[in-house]
Amino acid sequence: MFSSKDKLFMERAFELAVESFDDEEVPVGAIIVKDGKIIGEGRNKVISKNDVTSHAEINALRNASKNINNYRLNDCLMYVTLEPCHMCAKAALDARLSSIVFAAKEPKTGSIVSVDNFLDKKLFNHTVTYRYGLMEDRSSKLLREFFKLRR
Repeated sequence: MFSSKDKLFMERAFELAVESFDDEEVPVGAIIVKDGKIIGEGRNKVISKNDVTSHAEINALRNASKNINNYRLNDCLMYVTLEPCHMCAKAALDARLSSIVFAAKEPKTGSIVSVDNFLDKKLFNHTVTYRYGLMEDRSSKLLREFFKLRR
C-alpha cells in the first residue's frame, strides 16, 4: 500500500513534527511533493505566530505555492503526520492537490475519516484522494507524549 518513497516523504514530515514538539507546538509536520521532489514544508506554528491558521498543512501549502509561484498545486501530494481538520482539507482541495497521505487519525477534529468524510463529498469540482496509516503508531506516540507533558 505504501512505497519506499511514501515512507521517505512521511519521514521528513515526521522530522518537522518533532521540530514542532521541540518548540512546544502540537507536533504535526507536513510536506508537499511534486514529481518526486519536496516543494514545500510546514509544521505547526499556531502558538509562536499567534495564528489559528498556522497549521502544518497550511504552512506547507503556503511554502509550496511560494516556491513554485502558483497557488494551484496541481499533481502534488501532501504527506502529513495527522489527519487534517476541515480548514486544512478545504485548503488542500482549493489548491488542487491530487492526494493526501496522513499518518494518524484525529478522532476529535479529523475531517477525512474520523468525524467527517469531507473529501468524499461529490459537490466539489475537484477530487483529492487520500490514504492513511503510514507511521500511524509513531505519530500517535509523539502526540500522546506531547499532551502528557502538558497535563
